[in-house]
Amino acid sequence: MKATFHAGVHKFALFVVAWAVFLLCAGALVTSEDAALAVPDWPLSYGSITPPMVGGIAFEHSHRVIAAILGLFVVILSVVLWRKDDRPWVKWLGVAAVGGVILQGVLGGLTVLKLLHYWLPVMHACLAQIMFATLVSIAVVTSRWWVSDRPQYEDRASPAIHTVVMLNAGAIFLQIALGAAFRHKYSPVTPHVVWAMGVLLVASWTAIQLRKRFSNSPEISRIRALLHGIVGVQLLLGIGALWTRLRSVDDPQPLPPVIITTVVHTVFGAVLFAVSILVVLFCYRLVPRRREVVVVTTRDEVPA
Repeated sequence: MKATFHAGVHKFALFVVAWAVFLLCAGALVTSEDAALAVPDWPLSYGSITPPMVGGIAFEHSHRVIAAILGLFVVILSVVLWRKDDRPWVKWLGVAAVGGVILQGVLGGLTVLKLLHYWLPVMHACLAQIMFATLVSIAVVTSRWWVSDRPQYEDRASPAIHTVVMLNAGAIFLQIALGAAFRHKYSPVTPHVVWAMGVLLVASWTAIQLRKRFSNSPEISRIRALLHGIVGVQLLLGIGALWTRLRSVDDPQPLPPVIITTVVHTVFGAVLFAVSILVVLFCYRLVPRRREVVVVTTRDEVPA
């Protein structure tokens, strides 16, 4: 189907992504400050929309307000996609984002009401990563780059590159889940540390496969370099977060070095997972699956 670029839609999608990063920072601060139960009720905060903004209440209530605003933005984005975009799958991706943000809000509320039990904080943290990656995906598929003519590359190797990059994204998501389990005291740190080496190996293998198969693609080369670079930075951030935590294990409350390194590591993890999904999108956009027929398009017939 012919796709049309709408600059306003794309710019708003980018704005929503930026707001989601803001929310990720706020959520990470709530956990780092042990403020998740500072407000015992939900959806109001101490029965009010304007509770006293002191101590942990300020962190938790601010997190809720930022999340509510993101929910409003996602609804608006979905409506705009439904009205402006001609591709049914993009319309439904917007609807899925609305459903996800509603589910995320409910999970956040249950996390408070159930006093952090039943693995709810871990599910809440993992869904946050999925939602962020979804919003990044919407920003990508509404871009001029996506709807413009792009060169197509054939993949003859095995396993198919689409399988390789999906495995890479799955490995990174598993690491995020292990990190969330540790952060919320459902698991020791060991699985998270050990699987970090697994992620490094899988990401390196993925980067090697991308370079070997598509060295003539500047677009795939750039996204490959971005993936590898962020994996390296995230590994260093993880070491820093663990080191500051071990040095302050006897402190009565989290100190600024622990909070800063942990928040940055957590948010960068979301960025890493989103980049892994970008790699998947790039491969599906530029490398036809083997059962598909590659068709040379003209400028007047742009693939969706």
